[in-house]
Amino acid sequence: MTDVTAGEPLEEHRLTAARLAKVEDARAAGIEPYPVRYERTATAARLHGEYGDLGPGEGSGVTVAVAGRLLNTRDLGKLAFGVLQDWTGRIQLFADAGRLGDQFSAFTGLDPGDWVGVRGEVITTKRGELSVRVDELVLLAKALRPLPEKWHGLTDVEQRHRRRYLDLIVNREAADVLEARTATVRTLRESLDRRGFVEVETPMLHLLPGGALARPFTTHHNALGVDMYLRIAIELHLKRLIVGGVDRVYEIGRVFRNEGVSPRHNPEFTMLELYQALADYTDMIDLTEALVVEACESVVGGTDLEYAGRPLPLGAPWRRLDYVGSAVEATGVDWDLGMPIEAARDHALELGIAVEPGWGVGKIVSEVWEAHVEPTLWEPTVVLDYPKEISPLARDHRSREGLVERFEVIVAGRELANAFSELNDPIEQRKRFEAQAAARARGDDEAHPVDEDFLRALEYGMPPTGGMGLGVDRLVMLLTGQESIREVVLFPHLRPEA
Repeated sequence: MTDVTAGEPLEEHRLTAARLAKVEDARAAGIEPYPVRYERTATAARLHGEYGDLGPGEGSGVTVAVAGRLLNTRDLGKLAFGVLQDWTGRIQLFADAGRLGDQFSAFTGLDPGDWVGVRGEVITTKRGELSVRVDELVLLAKALRPLPEKWHGLTDVEQRHRRRYLDLIVNREAADVLEARTATVRTLRESLDRRGFVEVETPMLHLLPGGALARPFTTHHNALGVDMYLRIAIELHLKRLIVGGVDRVYEIGRVFRNEGVSPRHNPEFTMLELYQALADYTDMIDLTEALVVEACESVVGGTDLEYAGRPLPLGAPWRRLDYVGSAVEATGVDWDLGMPIEAARDHALELGIAVEPGWGVGKIVSEVWEAHVEPTLWEPTVVLDYPKEISPLARDHRSREGLVERFEVIVAGRELANAFSELNDPIEQRKRFEAQAAARARGDDEAHPVDEDFLRALEYGMPPTGGMGLGVDRLVMLLTGQESIREVVLFPHLRPEA
Protein backbone atom coordinates (compact mmCIF):
# COMPACT_ATOMS: atom_id res chain seq x y z
CA MET A 1 0.00 0.00 0.00
CA THR A 2 1.64 3.24 -1.15
CA ASP A 3 -1.14 5.66 -0.36
CA VAL A 4 -1.33 7.52 2.92
CA THR A 5 -4.41 6.52 4.88
CA ALA A 6 -6.84 9.14 6.16
CA GLY A 7 -5.43 10.94 9.17
CA GLU A 8 -1.93 9.47 8.84
CA PRO A 9 0.73 12.21 9.15
CA LEU A 10 2.84 12.54 6.00
CA GLU A 11 6.05 12.39 8.03
CA GLU A 12 5.13 8.95 9.37
CA HIS A 13 4.72 7.22 6.00
CA ARG A 14 7.99 6.07 4.49
CA LEU A 15 7.31 7.36 0.98
CA THR A 16 5.89 10.73 1.93
CA ALA A 17 8.48 11.17 4.69
CA ALA A 18 11.24 10.83 2.10
CA ARG A 19 9.63 13.49 -0.06
CA LEU A 20 9.18 15.83 2.89
CA ALA A 21 12.89 15.41 3.63
CA LYS A 22 13.69 16.50 0.05
CA VAL A 23 11.65 19.66 0.60
CA GLU A 24 13.69 20.44 3.72
CA ASP A 25 16.96 19.67 1.93
CA ALA A 26 16.05 21.97 -0.96
CA ARG A 27 15.25 24.86 1.35
CA ALA A 28 18.45 24.25 3.32
CA ALA A 29 20.33 24.60 0.03
CA GLY A 30 18.55 27.88 -0.73
CA ILE A 31 16.15 26.38 -3.31
CA GLU A 32 12.43 27.17 -3.00
CA PRO A 33 10.50 23.97 -3.91
CA TYR A 34 7.31 25.98 -4.60
CA PRO A 35 8.40 29.02 -6.68
CA VAL A 36 6.03 31.75 -7.80
CA ARG A 37 6.05 31.39 -11.61
CA TYR A 38 7.84 29.99 -14.64
CA GLU A 39 8.08 31.28 -18.21
CA ARG A 40 7.08 28.43 -20.53
CA THR A 41 7.70 28.93 -24.26
CA ALA A 42 6.45 25.64 -25.75
CA THR A 43 4.00 22.80 -25.12
CA ALA A 44 4.41 19.11 -25.83
CA ALA A 45 1.87 19.18 -28.64
CA ARG A 46 3.55 22.13 -30.32
CA LEU A 47 6.96 20.42 -30.20
CA HIS A 48 5.60 17.23 -31.74
CA GLY A 49 3.84 19.29 -34.41
CA GLU A 50 6.84 21.40 -35.35
CA TYR A 51 9.73 18.94 -34.88
CA GLY A 52 8.14 15.54 -35.35
CA ASP A 53 10.04 15.01 -38.60
CA LEU A 54 13.53 15.31 -37.08
CA GLY A 55 15.65 12.29 -37.89
CA PRO A 56 17.33 10.07 -35.24
CA GLY A 57 20.18 11.83 -33.43
CA GLU A 58 19.40 15.23 -34.93
CA GLY A 59 19.27 18.59 -33.19
CA SER A 60 16.98 21.46 -34.08
CA GLY A 61 19.20 24.31 -32.90
CA VAL A 62 16.10 25.71 -31.13
CA THR A 63 16.00 26.20 -27.37
CA VAL A 64 12.63 26.02 -25.61
CA ALA A 65 11.31 26.06 -22.05
CA VAL A 66 8.75 23.39 -21.19
CA ALA A 67 6.89 22.78 -17.94
CA GLY A 68 4.70 20.01 -16.60
CA ARG A 69 4.43 17.00 -14.36
CA LEU A 70 7.22 14.42 -14.40
CA LEU A 71 5.65 10.99 -14.81
CA ASN A 72 8.79 8.86 -14.51
CA THR A 73 12.57 8.87 -14.84
CA ARG A 74 15.19 6.30 -15.94
CA ASP A 75 18.73 6.67 -14.61
CA LEU A 76 21.31 4.96 -16.86
CA GLY A 77 24.40 6.23 -15.07
CA LYS A 78 25.74 9.07 -17.18
CA LEU A 79 22.43 9.56 -18.97
CA ALA A 80 18.88 9.90 -17.63
CA PHE A 81 15.48 10.16 -19.23
CA GLY A 82 12.12 11.43 -18.02
CA VAL A 83 8.59 11.83 -19.38
CA LEU A 84 7.08 15.29 -18.94
CA GLN A 85 3.32 15.68 -19.24
CA ASP A 86 1.49 18.95 -19.77
CA TRP A 87 -2.16 19.44 -20.73
CA THR A 88 -1.42 19.00 -24.44
CA GLY A 89 0.52 15.74 -24.24
CA ARG A 90 3.92 14.27 -23.34
CA ILE A 91 7.52 14.98 -24.28
CA GLN A 92 10.70 13.14 -23.31
CA LEU A 93 13.42 14.84 -21.28
CA PHE A 94 17.03 13.88 -21.97
CA ALA A 95 19.69 14.59 -19.31
CA ASP A 96 23.44 14.20 -19.91
CA ALA A 97 25.65 14.17 -16.80
CA GLY A 98 28.59 15.61 -18.74
CA ARG A 99 26.50 18.57 -19.84
CA LEU A 100 24.44 19.16 -16.69
CA GLY A 101 27.18 18.80 -14.09
CA ASP A 102 25.86 19.22 -10.54
CA GLN A 103 22.28 19.52 -11.77
CA PHE A 104 22.35 15.94 -13.04
CA SER A 105 21.88 14.60 -9.51
CA ALA A 106 19.03 17.07 -9.03
CA PHE A 107 17.34 15.61 -12.11
CA THR A 108 17.80 11.99 -11.06
CA GLY A 109 16.64 12.89 -7.56
CA LEU A 110 13.23 14.02 -8.81
CA ASP A 111 10.20 11.89 -7.99
CA PRO A 112 7.31 10.91 -10.25
CA GLY A 113 4.62 13.53 -9.82
CA ASP A 114 6.97 16.49 -9.35
CA TRP A 115 6.26 19.61 -11.39
CA VAL A 116 9.37 20.81 -13.21
CA GLY A 117 10.45 23.42 -15.70
CA VAL A 118 13.17 22.49 -18.21
CA ARG A 119 15.05 24.66 -20.66
CA GLY A 120 17.08 23.15 -23.49
CA GLU A 121 17.40 22.28 -27.18
CA VAL A 122 14.78 20.25 -29.04
CA ILE A 123 16.54 17.10 -30.26
CA THR A 124 15.93 13.48 -31.09
CA THR A 125 17.77 10.63 -29.42
CA LYS A 126 19.65 7.97 -31.38
CA ARG A 127 16.45 5.91 -31.25
CA GLY A 128 14.50 8.75 -32.81
CA GLU A 129 12.58 9.87 -29.70
CA LEU A 130 11.74 13.58 -29.80
CA SER A 131 13.15 15.15 -26.62
CA VAL A 132 14.15 18.31 -24.83
CA ARG A 133 17.77 18.12 -23.73
CA VAL A 134 18.01 19.37 -20.16
CA ASP A 135 20.29 22.40 -19.88
CA GLU A 136 18.46 24.13 -17.01
CA LEU A 137 16.15 22.54 -14.45
CA VAL A 138 13.72 24.21 -12.02
CA LEU A 139 11.56 22.38 -9.48
CA LEU A 140 8.13 24.04 -9.70
CA ALA A 141 6.20 22.01 -7.12
CA LYS A 142 7.32 19.05 -5.05
CA ALA A 143 4.72 16.27 -5.01
CA LEU A 144 4.48 14.91 -1.47
CA ARG A 145 2.27 11.97 -2.38
CA PRO A 146 3.40 9.39 -4.94
CA LEU A 147 1.39 8.78 -8.07
CA PRO A 148 -0.32 5.38 -8.13
CA GLU A 149 2.09 2.71 -9.30
CA LYS A 150 -0.68 1.14 -11.34
CA TRP A 151 -3.83 3.22 -11.47
CA HIS A 152 -6.87 0.93 -11.67
CA GLY A 153 -8.73 3.19 -14.05
CA LEU A 154 -11.10 0.57 -15.38
CA THR A 155 -11.91 -1.27 -12.16
CA ASP A 156 -11.65 1.25 -9.31
CA VAL A 157 -14.22 3.55 -10.85
CA GLU A 158 -15.27 5.21 -7.61
CA GLN A 159 -11.72 6.30 -6.82
CA ARG A 160 -11.37 7.83 -10.28
CA HIS A 161 -14.50 9.88 -9.61
CA ARG A 162 -13.46 10.86 -6.09
CA ARG A 163 -9.95 11.86 -7.12
CA ARG A 164 -10.55 13.39 -10.51
CA TYR A 165 -7.24 15.25 -10.20
CA LEU A 166 -5.43 11.87 -10.27
CA ASP A 167 -7.70 10.56 -13.00
CA LEU A 168 -6.73 13.50 -15.23
CA ILE A 169 -3.02 12.92 -14.56
CA VAL A 170 -2.89 9.24 -15.41
CA ASN A 171 -5.91 8.62 -17.64
CA ARG A 172 -5.78 10.36 -21.01
CA GLU A 173 -9.41 9.41 -21.71
CA ALA A 174 -10.56 11.56 -18.79
CA ALA A 175 -8.76 14.55 -20.29
CA ASP A 176 -10.24 13.78 -23.72
CA VAL A 177 -13.76 13.75 -22.24
CA LEU A 178 -13.12 17.11 -20.57
CA GLU A 179 -11.93 18.60 -23.86
CA ALA A 180 -14.94 17.14 -25.69
CA ARG A 181 -17.29 18.64 -23.12
CA THR A 182 -15.68 22.05 -23.53
CA ALA A 183 -15.98 21.77 -27.31
CA THR A 184 -19.64 20.71 -27.05
CA VAL A 185 -20.63 23.70 -24.92
CA ARG A 186 -18.62 26.05 -27.14
CA THR A 187 -20.36 24.73 -30.27
CA LEU A 188 -23.82 25.06 -28.72
CA ARG A 189 -23.07 28.69 -27.87
CA GLU A 190 -21.69 29.43 -31.33
CA SER A 191 -24.72 27.80 -33.00
CA LEU A 192 -27.19 29.82 -30.93
CA ASP A 193 -25.26 33.08 -31.19
CA ARG A 194 -25.20 32.67 -34.96
CA ARG A 195 -29.01 32.35 -34.92
CA GLY A 196 -29.47 35.57 -33.00
CA PHE A 197 -30.05 34.16 -29.51
CA VAL A 198 -28.97 36.21 -26.49
CA GLU A 199 -27.16 34.41 -23.65
CA VAL A 200 -28.20 35.41 -20.12
CA GLU A 201 -27.71 34.35 -16.51
CA THR A 202 -30.69 33.92 -14.21
CA PRO A 203 -30.95 33.15 -10.46
CA MET A 204 -30.13 29.74 -9.04
CA LEU A 205 -31.92 30.53 -5.76
CA HIS A 206 -35.70 30.60 -6.19
CA LEU A 207 -38.54 31.44 -3.84
CA LEU A 208 -40.64 28.74 -5.53
CA PRO A 209 -39.38 25.54 -7.23
CA GLY A 210 -40.80 25.98 -10.71
CA GLY A 211 -40.34 25.15 -14.37
CA ALA A 212 -40.37 21.35 -13.99
CA LEU A 213 -41.90 18.52 -11.99
CA ALA A 214 -39.13 17.52 -9.57
CA ARG A 215 -38.12 17.54 -5.91
CA PRO A 216 -36.00 20.58 -5.01
CA PHE A 217 -33.13 21.12 -2.62
CA THR A 218 -34.04 23.59 0.11
CA THR A 219 -31.92 26.22 1.83
CA HIS A 220 -32.44 29.33 3.93
CA HIS A 221 -31.55 32.94 3.20
CA ASN A 222 -30.50 34.42 6.54
CA ALA A 223 -30.63 38.10 5.57
CA LEU A 224 -34.10 37.86 4.02
CA GLY A 225 -35.34 35.36 6.59
CA VAL A 226 -36.94 33.10 3.97
CA ASP A 227 -36.59 29.52 2.82
CA MET A 228 -35.41 29.20 -0.77
CA TYR A 229 -34.85 26.46 -3.33
CA LEU A 230 -32.03 25.61 -5.69
CA ARG A 231 -33.55 25.85 -9.15
CA ILE A 232 -34.97 22.72 -10.72
CA ALA A 233 -35.23 24.42 -14.12
CA ILE A 234 -34.26 27.67 -15.83
CA GLU A 235 -37.57 28.04 -17.66
CA LEU A 236 -39.70 30.60 -15.85
CA HIS A 237 -37.08 33.34 -15.66
CA LEU A 238 -36.29 32.98 -19.36
CA LYS A 239 -39.99 33.27 -20.19
CA ARG A 240 -40.12 36.46 -18.15
CA LEU A 241 -37.44 37.79 -20.50
CA ILE A 242 -39.58 36.83 -23.52
CA VAL A 243 -42.36 38.91 -21.91
CA GLY A 244 -39.82 41.72 -21.59
CA GLY A 245 -39.19 41.66 -25.34
CA VAL A 246 -36.07 39.48 -25.66
CA ASP A 247 -37.07 37.56 -28.80
CA ARG A 248 -34.50 34.77 -28.59
CA VAL A 249 -32.84 33.91 -25.30
CA TYR A 250 -30.86 31.04 -23.79
CA GLU A 251 -28.88 29.98 -20.76
CA ILE A 252 -26.45 27.12 -20.20
CA GLY A 253 -26.36 26.54 -16.47
CA ARG A 254 -26.58 24.22 -13.50
CA VAL A 255 -29.89 22.75 -12.37
CA PHE A 256 -30.48 20.89 -9.10
CA ARG A 257 -32.95 18.06 -8.40
CA ASN A 258 -33.15 16.20 -5.11
CA GLU A 259 -33.55 12.79 -6.68
CA GLY A 260 -31.73 9.50 -6.99
CA VAL A 261 -28.19 8.99 -8.25
CA SER A 262 -27.71 6.60 -11.17
CA PRO A 263 -25.61 6.21 -14.34
CA ARG A 264 -28.05 8.67 -15.94
CA HIS A 265 -28.69 11.05 -13.04
CA ASN A 266 -26.61 13.42 -10.93
CA PRO A 267 -28.27 15.74 -8.38
CA GLU A 268 -26.78 18.75 -10.16
CA PHE A 269 -26.46 18.77 -13.91
CA THR A 270 -26.07 21.17 -16.83
CA MET A 271 -28.99 22.26 -18.98
CA LEU A 272 -29.30 24.35 -22.09
CA GLU A 273 -32.67 26.10 -22.08
CA LEU A 274 -33.77 28.40 -24.89
CA TYR A 275 -36.89 30.28 -25.92
CA GLN A 276 -37.86 31.79 -29.26
CA ALA A 277 -40.75 34.23 -29.69
CA LEU A 278 -43.22 33.67 -32.57
CA ALA A 279 -42.24 29.98 -32.80
CA ASP A 280 -43.88 26.68 -31.81
CA TYR A 281 -42.77 23.14 -31.08
CA THR A 282 -42.33 22.29 -34.75
CA ASP A 283 -39.70 25.04 -34.98
CA MET A 284 -38.07 23.58 -31.86
CA ILE A 285 -37.77 20.17 -33.55
CA ASP A 286 -35.79 21.71 -36.41
CA LEU A 287 -33.62 23.74 -34.03
CA THR A 288 -32.90 20.79 -31.72
CA GLU A 289 -31.88 18.58 -34.64
CA ALA A 290 -29.58 21.31 -35.94
CA LEU A 291 -27.92 21.98 -32.57
CA VAL A 292 -27.17 18.31 -31.91
CA VAL A 293 -25.93 17.65 -35.44
CA GLU A 294 -23.65 20.70 -35.37
CA ALA A 295 -22.22 19.70 -31.99
CA CYS A 296 -21.66 16.15 -33.21
CA GLU A 297 -19.91 17.24 -36.39
CA SER A 298 -17.72 19.70 -34.47
CA VAL A 299 -16.68 17.34 -31.67
CA VAL A 300 -16.66 13.95 -33.42
CA GLY A 301 -16.22 14.92 -37.05
CA GLY A 302 -19.43 13.28 -38.27
CA THR A 303 -22.83 12.02 -37.18
CA ASP A 304 -22.37 8.23 -37.38
CA LEU A 305 -21.40 7.21 -33.86
CA GLU A 306 -21.01 3.98 -31.96
CA TYR A 307 -22.45 3.85 -28.46
CA ALA A 308 -22.48 0.92 -26.01
CA GLY A 309 -21.20 -1.29 -28.81
CA ARG A 310 -24.04 -0.40 -31.19
CA PRO A 311 -24.21 1.94 -34.20
CA LEU A 312 -25.90 5.23 -33.34
CA PRO A 313 -26.53 7.57 -36.28
CA LEU A 314 -27.39 11.11 -35.10
CA GLY A 315 -27.94 12.69 -38.50
CA ALA A 316 -31.23 14.50 -39.19
CA PRO A 317 -34.10 14.12 -39.87
CA TRP A 318 -35.00 12.06 -36.81
CA ARG A 319 -37.82 9.54 -36.48
CA ARG A 320 -41.22 10.80 -35.20
CA LEU A 321 -43.35 8.80 -32.74
CA ASP A 322 -46.71 9.42 -31.08
CA TYR A 323 -46.54 9.33 -27.27
CA VAL A 324 -49.86 7.73 -26.33
CA GLY A 325 -49.96 5.60 -29.47
CA SER A 326 -46.55 4.10 -28.69
CA ALA A 327 -47.72 3.23 -25.16
CA VAL A 328 -50.74 1.45 -26.63
CA GLU A 329 -48.57 -0.47 -29.08
CA ALA A 330 -46.01 -1.46 -26.45
CA THR A 331 -48.48 -2.67 -23.79
CA GLY A 332 -51.58 -3.75 -25.70
CA VAL A 333 -53.70 -1.51 -23.45
CA ASP A 334 -56.01 1.01 -25.14
CA TRP A 335 -54.85 3.97 -23.07
CA ASP A 336 -57.49 6.72 -23.13
CA LEU A 337 -56.87 9.85 -21.08
CA GLY A 338 -60.60 9.93 -20.35
CA MET A 339 -60.71 6.38 -18.98
CA PRO A 340 -61.71 5.81 -15.32
CA ILE A 341 -58.80 6.23 -12.93
CA GLU A 342 -59.50 2.81 -11.41
CA ALA A 343 -59.08 1.11 -14.79
CA ALA A 344 -55.83 2.96 -15.42
CA ARG A 345 -54.49 1.94 -12.01
CA ASP A 346 -55.41 -1.70 -12.61
CA HIS A 347 -53.67 -1.76 -15.99
CA ALA A 348 -50.59 -0.12 -14.49
CA LEU A 349 -50.39 -2.64 -11.65
CA GLU A 350 -50.64 -5.48 -14.17
CA LEU A 351 -47.66 -3.92 -15.97
CA GLY A 352 -45.61 -3.71 -12.77
CA ILE A 353 -46.11 0.03 -12.15
CA ALA A 354 -46.79 1.07 -8.55
CA VAL A 355 -49.33 3.91 -8.57
CA GLU A 356 -48.88 6.67 -5.99
CA PRO A 357 -51.61 8.84 -4.44
CA GLY A 358 -52.53 11.90 -6.44
CA TRP A 359 -51.72 10.45 -9.85
CA GLY A 360 -54.22 10.98 -12.63
CA VAL A 361 -54.53 8.95 -15.82
CA GLY A 362 -51.96 11.13 -17.63
CA LYS A 363 -49.35 10.56 -14.93
CA ILE A 364 -50.03 6.83 -14.93
CA VAL A 365 -49.62 6.67 -18.70
CA SER A 366 -46.32 8.56 -18.38
CA GLU A 367 -44.99 6.02 -15.89
CA VAL A 368 -46.03 3.15 -18.17
CA TRP A 369 -44.41 4.87 -21.15
CA GLU A 370 -41.12 5.44 -19.30
CA ALA A 371 -40.98 1.79 -18.27
CA HIS A 372 -42.12 0.09 -21.47
CA VAL A 373 -41.38 2.44 -24.38
CA GLU A 374 -38.51 4.79 -23.58
CA PRO A 375 -35.85 2.07 -23.02
CA THR A 376 -36.63 0.58 -26.44
CA LEU A 377 -35.88 3.76 -28.42
CA TRP A 378 -32.29 3.66 -29.67
CA GLU A 379 -31.88 5.97 -32.65
CA PRO A 380 -32.88 9.63 -32.14
CA THR A 381 -36.66 9.76 -31.85
CA VAL A 382 -38.92 12.80 -31.53
CA VAL A 383 -41.81 11.66 -29.31
CA LEU A 384 -44.81 13.92 -29.85
CA ASP A 385 -47.87 15.12 -27.94
CA TYR A 386 -47.83 14.43 -24.19
CA PRO A 387 -50.69 14.32 -21.64
CA LYS A 388 -51.66 17.72 -20.28
CA GLU A 389 -51.49 16.45 -16.70
CA ILE A 390 -47.69 16.05 -16.79
CA SER A 391 -47.06 19.19 -18.88
CA PRO A 392 -48.36 22.18 -16.89
CA LEU A 393 -46.35 24.75 -18.88
CA ALA A 394 -47.13 23.54 -22.43
CA ARG A 395 -49.86 24.81 -24.74
CA ASP A 396 -53.00 22.74 -25.39
CA HIS A 397 -52.68 20.73 -28.58
CA ARG A 398 -54.35 22.53 -31.46
CA SER A 399 -56.31 19.42 -32.53
CA ARG A 400 -56.00 16.62 -29.89
CA GLU A 401 -58.08 16.79 -26.73
CA GLY A 402 -56.26 16.18 -23.45
CA LEU A 403 -52.80 16.53 -25.00
CA VAL A 404 -50.29 19.37 -25.28
CA GLU A 405 -47.83 20.44 -27.95
CA ARG A 406 -44.76 18.93 -26.39
CA PHE A 407 -42.04 16.63 -27.61
CA GLU A 408 -39.07 14.85 -26.11
CA VAL A 409 -36.02 13.59 -27.98
CA ILE A 410 -35.07 10.08 -26.86
CA VAL A 411 -31.65 8.71 -27.81
CA ALA A 412 -30.16 5.39 -26.65
CA GLY A 413 -33.12 4.81 -24.34
CA ARG A 414 -32.92 8.10 -22.45
CA GLU A 415 -34.30 11.62 -22.72
CA LEU A 416 -31.97 14.12 -24.35
CA ALA A 417 -34.25 17.12 -24.92
CA ASN A 418 -37.72 18.37 -23.98
CA ALA A 419 -39.65 21.12 -25.79
CA PHE A 420 -43.05 22.84 -25.94
CA SER A 421 -45.24 25.22 -27.72
CA GLU A 422 -45.26 27.35 -24.59
CA LEU A 423 -48.49 28.12 -22.78
CA ASN A 424 -48.99 31.89 -22.95
CA ASP A 425 -52.65 32.15 -21.85
CA PRO A 426 -52.48 33.42 -18.23
CA ILE A 427 -56.01 32.24 -17.40
CA GLU A 428 -55.28 28.70 -18.57
CA GLN A 429 -51.85 28.77 -16.88
CA ARG A 430 -53.51 29.64 -13.57
CA LYS A 431 -55.89 26.70 -13.96
CA ARG A 432 -52.94 24.39 -14.64
CA PHE A 433 -51.06 25.66 -11.59
CA GLU A 434 -54.12 25.21 -9.40
CA ALA A 435 -54.57 21.64 -10.66
CA GLN A 436 -50.93 20.98 -9.84
CA ALA A 437 -51.39 22.48 -6.37
CA ALA A 438 -54.32 20.13 -5.80
CA ALA A 439 -52.14 17.17 -6.86
CA ARG A 440 -49.49 18.40 -4.46
CA ALA A 441 -52.03 18.47 -1.66
CA ARG A 442 -52.96 14.86 -2.49
CA GLY A 443 -49.34 13.78 -1.98
CA ASP A 444 -47.50 14.46 -5.27
CA ASP A 445 -44.43 16.31 -3.96
CA GLU A 446 -43.13 16.87 -7.53
CA ALA A 447 -46.23 18.85 -8.58
CA HIS A 448 -45.77 22.49 -9.62
CA PRO A 449 -46.67 25.25 -7.13
CA VAL A 450 -48.69 28.34 -8.07
CA ASP A 451 -46.20 31.04 -9.10
CA GLU A 452 -48.07 34.35 -8.80
CA ASP A 453 -45.22 36.48 -10.12
CA PHE A 454 -44.90 34.37 -13.25
CA LEU A 455 -48.68 34.60 -13.77
CA ARG A 456 -48.43 38.38 -13.38
CA ALA A 457 -45.76 38.44 -16.07
CA LEU A 458 -47.97 36.42 -18.44
CA GLU A 459 -50.83 38.85 -17.77
CA TYR A 460 -48.74 41.56 -19.43
CA GLY A 461 -48.69 39.39 -22.55
CA MET A 462 -46.20 36.80 -23.82
CA PRO A 463 -46.11 36.23 -27.60
CA PRO A 464 -46.42 32.74 -29.11
CA THR A 465 -43.21 31.04 -28.05
CA GLY A 466 -41.35 27.79 -28.58
CA GLY A 467 -39.04 26.57 -25.84
CA MET A 468 -36.55 23.72 -25.48
CA GLY A 469 -34.31 22.24 -22.80
CA LEU A 470 -31.37 19.97 -23.65
CA GLY A 471 -29.30 17.91 -21.22
CA VAL A 472 -25.69 18.92 -21.87
CA ASP A 473 -24.23 16.09 -19.78
CA ARG A 474 -26.22 13.49 -21.71
CA LEU A 475 -25.20 14.99 -25.04
CA VAL A 476 -21.54 14.78 -23.99
CA MET A 477 -22.11 11.15 -22.94
CA LEU A 478 -23.27 10.34 -26.46
CA LEU A 479 -20.44 12.22 -28.17
CA THR A 480 -17.74 10.60 -26.01
CA GLY A 481 -19.21 7.09 -25.79
CA GLN A 482 -19.63 7.24 -22.01
CA GLU A 483 -22.41 5.18 -20.43
CA SER A 484 -22.31 6.86 -16.99
CA ILE A 485 -22.98 10.54 -16.33
CA ARG A 486 -20.20 10.43 -13.72
CA GLU A 487 -17.65 10.13 -16.52
CA VAL A 488 -18.66 13.47 -18.04
CA VAL A 489 -19.18 15.42 -14.78
CA LEU A 490 -15.82 16.39 -13.36
CA PHE A 491 -16.85 16.05 -9.71
CA PRO A 492 -19.97 13.85 -9.42
CA HIS A 493 -21.81 13.48 -6.15
CA LEU A 494 -20.77 10.43 -4.10
CA ARG A 495 -21.39 9.16 -0.62
CA PRO A 496 -18.83 10.48 1.89
CA GLU A 497 -15.72 8.36 2.21
CA ALA A 498 -15.66 6.09 5.27
